[in-house]
Parts: sequence; structure tokens; C-alpha cells
Amino acid sequence: MSLRRVGWVAAIALAVLFDLSCGQVYRPVVIPINIVPPNTANFHAVLGISANVAFNPGTALQIDVSGDTDIGQANMGINPTHAAILPNNSRVFVANAGGNLCGGGTDVVTAFFPAADSSTATGLGTTTTFSLPNVATIQPSPVAINAISEAGNLVTVSLTAPLPNATVGSQVVIQNVVIPTMPPNLAYNGCFKIVTLNGATLQYVNPNTSLPALAAGGTATLPTFCPYLPDYVTTTQTNAVYAANYGAEGDPNCNLGSTDSVVALNPGLNTISNLVYLPPNSHPVAMVETPDAQNLYVLNQGSNSVFNLSPTDLSTYAQIPVGNLPTWAVSRPDGRRVYVVTQGDGQLYTIDTVANMLIPYPPQSVGGAGANFVLYDKSRNRLYVTNPTAGEFFVFDATTDPPTPLCALSSQGTACPTGSPTGIPIALPSKCTSTTCNAAMPVSVAALPDGSRFYVASYAMPPCQSGMNPCQVPGPCPDGVTAAGCVIPQVTVFDAASITVKTTIFPLLPPVTTSGTTTTITNPYALAPVPFCAPVFPLPYTPGAARFRMSAVAAPDSSRVYSSVCDGGLVAIVNTTTSTVAAGGTNAPDTLVTDLPAPVGSGPPQSNQQPLPQSPVFLLTGQ
Repeated sequence: MSLRRVGWVAAIALAVLFDLSCGQVYRPVVIPINIVPPNTANFHAVLGISANVAFNPGTALQIDVSGDTDIGQANMGINPTHAAILPNNSRVFVANAGGNLCGGGTDVVTAFFPAADSSTATGLGTTTTFSLPNVATIQPSPVAINAISEAGNLVTVSLTAPLPNATVGSQVVIQNVVIPTMPPNLAYNGCFKIVTLNGATLQYVNPNTSLPALAAGGTATLPTFCPYLPDYVTTTQTNAVYAANYGAEGDPNCNLGSTDSVVALNPGLNTISNLVYLPPNSHPVAMVETPDAQNLYVLNQGSNSVFNLSPTDLSTYAQIPVGNLPTWAVSRPDGRRVYVVTQGDGQLYTIDTVANMLIPYPPQSVGGAGANFVLYDKSRNRLYVTNPTAGEFFVFDATTDPPTPLCALSSQGTACPTGSPTGIPIALPSKCTSTTCNAAMPVSVAALPDGSRFYVASYAMPPCQSGMNPCQVPGPCPDGVTAAGCVIPQVTVFDAASITVKTTIFPLLPPVTTSGTTTTITNPYALAPVPFCAPVFPLPYTPGAARFRMSAVAAPDSSRVYSSVCDGGLVAIVNTTTSTVAAGGTNAPDTLVTDLPAPVGSGPPQSNQQPLPQSPVFLLTGQ
């Protein structure tokens, strides 16, 4: 199904965006940055997927890009992690890894129909839920709480009787503990892993601190569920969708030894058509289906392998060993090559899909440990690979086996082979120096379909003063105001032919207006770090953490580029064209025209009393 604006030739750009947030009350806001009017030549849409705190469903939000307006919202499952759009753009499927946060059958795949183009907001279509098998070993039996208290963030719970079937490591649900001055989600209530157990006394770690000790009230229950943790969805078909389940091993609440698996969904019947369990500790984290729908490649982080499954029955065609921690993959448009990036050792592997094996050449280095993303540029038959840990960005010619390196770029310089485009490095943000910030960290890239430019989303941070991976004592922010360890985002625009920098879009943040005796407008450029948004590397990825601190995509008509900023709770929209109606003398391409805040939640306000935004973490264009 294509969406059309009456009287216009339309092309739809669907982009899927993943967030982490607090609460369930959503209020979309548009903050204009520039007075150049939006491009209304075509109807485009962006779909935002938001994840809330434990027990709260995430949401899908659709934005009409031409008008920068909210045209539909719907609830999803708990902890959305990834999404895919059918090739005809008629339906969106969302993986929700709720079991990573709490049990009770919260691991689901949801699907919804995007809002149709209209002069008025029509809202998102019907939402369908695909529930994964929930086979448990126990039945829940609530036990009353005698007393509950907290020291630091370690909570001690005294029960009226031992909790049946409880073991160290199993999850426990604490409910109905009331602190009159606090919202329930900021008190003792929630789903937690038991860290110590002694008869009728158990302990767990609570992110909420400084809670008062309480007498009797509330209950403790062991949830009944098998955690599947769906973390990726993909399809190149209209009649089948595939979800990868990260899975769990030996969960005390489940009678399955492992739930690492791949599931096939039937969009027409709204049913699960097949479920295949992978070897224990496989932990699939990404997939790619070839355009001819003949091969489904599954990246298994736990076993350092890529399985090629039959999209028809999920039988195994081949098991292909690769390097440490495979993390992302793309298919060549003809489907004859699949490219896999490994995060643990920073290698780019090429799979021959006809022979179902790696090509007979060594993998190419992409900066060592930390590589996180690869994009195939169809217009130039190139591969773009980002490595935020190394602070490097790589360009390959994908017309050869193996792909030919064209350039490696970082804030320190370039390495471009003789005869390749010249290459200009990604510079530090303009407010940084080599002593106040670490090297810029490229994390995602978007290429315009017209082949003229590509856009690299990167960020910088102050040097760590003590401890690494993770940093124990972050350095001060260069602006002297924002919290230590601040995040400074930017988007660098490259001319694709010469691989040279055209401009840098900075700052990406909206201006702040303060009113007093005089009105002051400031342009902040740094953000306080949000723990969820921080990369988990060198630890393996798990569905409870954000994959991308920033993410970038381009509209199919090359008119827009979008960059999500997880720590800022916003999506920056870049106008890549000139406007036919210039206002105020501003008529330049590659300018920031709008920052779209993520939906607002019901969590406590920020220090400035503004509502707490959600955190967008991933963008995906439609096909």
C-alpha cells in the first residue's frame, strides 16, 4: 500500500525510531529552529518507538515530516528494541523485550498500521500483539511483606513466610508497597533479581535510593514466564516477518533450558507460523533477509557465528563462523553478498550467499574493537562502517571482493589509498579542544539516495579522569554548566564523490529562551549523559541497553536527514535542499530546521522543572 496526498506524486519515507523513557503520558511538541518553511513537496512520515520504565508499555509515534506534526500514537509492548516495515510500507512490526525488565508474558512482537495521509490527524491503525510461548515451571503465590527497608540501593524484604520456589537470581515482583509522598514507580515496587535469600528474607538492588523503612504492606511474587527478549525484526516480504529472540539460559522461572530463537510471523493471519530454537547461548542480536527472500542470515553474538536459515521453514542452510561479537549486517541489493561487522574485534566479513560461506579473503579491519554499524549506499555501491570506540569511520567500494578500502577518517586524520578520493577527517565539535574532549566518535551514517552526500552522526565527551569501561570519574563539560561526562553531538556532511567535508551541523540542540527582566536566547551544545544511552561495549550487547547513542537516516527523496540524539530526547531534522521560498535570507542546504522532542512521560521533571523527555535511540527508513 502506498500513501498518497491528493493531487501530489507521493513517495513515503518511513523511519523507525527507538527510545527509552519514563511514564506513559505523551505530549508531542515541535520546536522551530529556523524560519525557512518545511518542504511540502511530498508526504513523508517518521515513526517513533519509545520504551518506558518497567511495567509501562512503550509507544509508537508517527510524525508527518512535511508539516512536523504528530499524526498518530499507539501503545506497544514493554521495552521496544527494534522494528521493521513491510516492503509496501503498509505495516510496522516492533520487537519488545519486556522480559529483560520483568516477567509475566511481556515478551511480544506488536504490529500496527501507519496513519494514512490526511489533512487531519487520523491516528495509527489497529495494533496486533504476537505473544511468544510462556511455559513456566511454577505458579505465582503472593507472600505478604512484614517489613521493607533500604541501605544505599540494597533493599531488604522480610516476608511472612518463605517465597515458594525462590532462588538467588530469580526475579521477584514487589507490589502495593505505598509511600504516600512518592509515585509507585519511584518507590520499592517493581521487578528485580534476588541477590541474596535466607528463609523469609530476601534482598534486591533498587535503582531508587533514599527510601524510608516501612512496616507491613504489599506483596512479593515470583513471576511466571519464559524470557525470550525479542531484539530484532526484519523482512523483505509482505507475507512473512522474522523476529530474533536474544533469549535466556537456565531461567529459574522457566522450564526451557534456553529461549534463544527465531520466530516467523504471518501478517495476513496475525499468527506465529514457526518458532525455531537455536543452540543455547547463541544470543541472536541482528538479522538480514536477502532481497529475493531466499536466505535469512542471523547474527549470533554468543557463538560468534552467522546462521543462514530458510525463510520458508527456518531450517538451517549453513553455520558460518565469524569474529568476536557479530553486531550488524547488510545485504547487497542483488542479494549475492552479505556484509557482517563484528564489534569485539572490529572486522568486516563478506559472505557469498550462493556458496553460503565467507569469501576466500581475510576480513578487513574497521578500527579494531568497537565497530558497531554498517550501511550499504545503493547509489554508489559503497559500504560505510562506524567505530565509535576507535573514533573512526570507513568507506569501502563494494563492487569488489573483498570490498576495496577508499578512506578511513577520524578526528586525527585520514588514510585514503592512492587513487581514492582525498578524504577530510571528522573534526571535533567546534566547542571542543584536544584537551577538553576525546576524539569525535562516529556512531551512525546516512547516505542520500541521489548519491550526492552522506552524513555522519558523531559525538564527543570530555576525557575520563579515572577508571575506564565504564568511566568512574568523568571529566568536566567544556561549557562549564552541564554535568560532567557530557555528550556533545554533531552531524558532519560529506560530499560523496570526493569524500570531503562540506559542512558540520552544530549545535544540534534547540535554543533555550529564558524570561526575566530581559529575554535571553542561548544555544546549548552539550547534554547531561543518560546512563541508558551509554554504549555497553566492551560488554556484550543485551536488550536492556541502547545500541546507538545517535542514529541517522535519509529520506528516500533525499530531501531530509534525521539524527536521533538519545541523551537529548530529540530527533534533529536537517533540510538537505534549498527552499523555493526563502525567508530572512536563509536558503542554504544542510541546515537544521527542527528539533522534534520525544514524547513526554510521567516521570519526575528535570531540574529546570521541564518534563522529562524520552530517549530516541534508533532510526530506520522504509523500503
